[in-house]
Amino acid sequence: MKTISIAALCTSAALAGGAVAATLPAHGADRPAGTTSAARIDPSRFSHPVGNPYYPLQPGMVTRLRGSDGPQRYRERVLVTHRTRTIQGVRTRVVLDVLRRLDGSLAEKTHDWYADDNDGNVWYLGEDTATYDRQGHVRSREGSWEAGVHGATAGLIMPADPHPTDAYRQELEHGKAEDQAWIVQRNAVARTPYRRFRDVVKSFEWSRLEPGVVSQKLYGKGVGIVSERDVAGGHESFVLVSVRRP
Repeated sequence: MKTISIAALCTSAALAGGAVAATLPAHGADRPAGTTSAARIDPSRFSHPVGNPYYPLQPGMVTRLRGSDGPQRYRERVLVTHRTRTIQGVRTRVVLDVLRRLDGSLAEKTHDWYADDNDGNVWYLGEDTATYDRQGHVRSREGSWEAGVHGATAGLIMPADPHPTDAYRQELEHGKAEDQAWIVQRNAVARTPYRRFRDVVKSFEWSRLEPGVVSQKLYGKGVGIVSERDVAGGHESFVLVSVRRP
């Protein structure tokens, strides 16, 4: 995987992004999330939300992952809370993502805001994130953003029916949040300490703010992310170790 051409990958995804209007729903906003123009979410498209099996937002569900970034090792806990937050007229689900070092010290805490639309697409409307030093002091809030604030635009985290060549923006606030994704496989297999998954969705994900860094993510039905690792430009790697359902 290290032989991936970053330029070729990003060029291909940019070309695929030009067809986003055909592959992803345009009705959830004035324009598709894959375009660079500001888009305002239409709240009426979230009146009867449909859950997405590849990115479930079931309140009370907890997933745990373990991983590393170079020599540093981490434990990650992701909780789908019972809390909601209304953004651009849409009631989003608050997901709490906490990253700790092996000694237990807090490394990062993020509140993400997601929402299912009526077709089962999972939209991403922002995050409040902070990184911490070993003494528990906030080191940075870089990456925080909210749709509709400072020109930020909501994006997609998971299409209702993901297929290879689907390309889309996950978030967009110029200079602060510019993650993108490209679906490359729908029927992958993933082996994790928790269990083996079939019919896994595989994507490549990257940001223009981190040129040359590409992450491969695997999404399992009923769970969400089961594995992620940098395949170029970085050293992060995480894998699912447990799931607790309400």
